[in-house]
Amino acid sequence: MDFEAVKRSLEAAAEETLPSPSLDILPSKFYDAFVLHGLRVDLVEPGRLLCSMTVPPRLLNTGNFLHGGATASLVDLVGSAAFYTAGARTKGAPLEMSIAYLDAAFVHEDIEIEVKILRAGKAVGVATVELRKKSGKIIAHARYTKYLAVPSNL
Repeated sequence: MDFEAVKRSLEAAAEETLPSPSLDILPSKFYDAFVLHGLRVDLVEPGRLLCSMTVPPRLLNTGNFLHGGATASLVDLVGSAAFYTAGARTKGAPLEMSIAYLDAAFVHEDIEIEVKILRAGKAVGVATVELRKKSGKIIAHARYTKYLAVPSNL
């Protein structure tokens, strides 16, 4: 195994996409905005959040469908926001995320992201997050666990 070739490949791919000096000037919340731009909040009720978006080209992988990392980011970001609907005082910190990728979503396809809070305790919260096509076909199903305790310095 040529470990140096692996190293060169990863470093070259990162440099080709966006040179390091360009990355250093991006604001700290750039990634969240990059993933969430275009998201619409369709329904908010206690313990449930329903959003939708049209899959943008910036979130595609090399196979030209929604990138698994973008899917995981949507689970994290939308799932975190949903804990507020259950009375949590903080978005918390992720403890565990398990995602089953079941289908692909393609560019300009409309998708829904639904979060259901299963438990929002004093310290730990658990939710299910489902990404699906407007037809109802499931793209990804996740179980998401967050640490919700409010820091004592707040």
